[in-house]
Amino acid sequence: MESVVKKVKMAINGGIGFGAKLNAKQLMTIAKYMDDNEELELTTFQQLYIEIPEDRKEEIIEEFHHVGLVCYPVGNFVKSLRTCNFCKGEEEEGMPIAKELNRRIAGKPVPFTLKVAYTGCPVGCGEPMLSDIGVMKIKDQYNLYVGGKAKGKDAEVGALLKENLTPEELYDIVEKIIAVYSQMGKKRETFHKFLQRVGREQFIS
Repeated sequence: MESVVKKVKMAINGGIGFGAKLNAKQLMTIAKYMDDNEELELTTFQQLYIEIPEDRKEEIIEEFHHVGLVCYPVGNFVKSLRTCNFCKGEEEEGMPIAKELNRRIAGKPVPFTLKVAYTGCPVGCGEPMLSDIGVMKIKDQYNLYVGGKAKGKDAEVGALLKENLTPEELYDIVEKIIAVYSQMGKKRETFHKFLQRVGREQFIS
């Protein structure tokens, strides 16, 4: 009897860059670990879900990293940053800040999946107003929004929490918000409901 290979689901993408893109080498590497009848799930948050053999997880993650793919856990974690296409260039649109913010927060455990979005200008292509936490770059500073909800009949845009933040101030308050939510949030309590319960004042100081 053929043994059944236990698999684990993992989220992958091409990292933070000029749009959500994958190159040929990355696609070929992903395809190595899929059967002909398997499908990739593309999420609304610029991630692909793939199942890989659990006993080879670390080896495969290393191979993915080698071709520029970034791997994240699936489930109740902070999602990788959803971004805009950075249409006017890396420095002007603040891509280094987006990359650093993603490095600091993506994959952290939380009571329920937490979505963070970043946009490089007020046009808002990254949809920060519809995410749990949204960042909008305004000239050389950053505005922070919380509590956006994109789905349901009670959908609403996020509320402005802080404005004119420096990069370091932005990192600090986003990390504080996630830490408080991790500590005080109830199991499977969405961030939107959490804010309704505890109030935004927890993060204003």
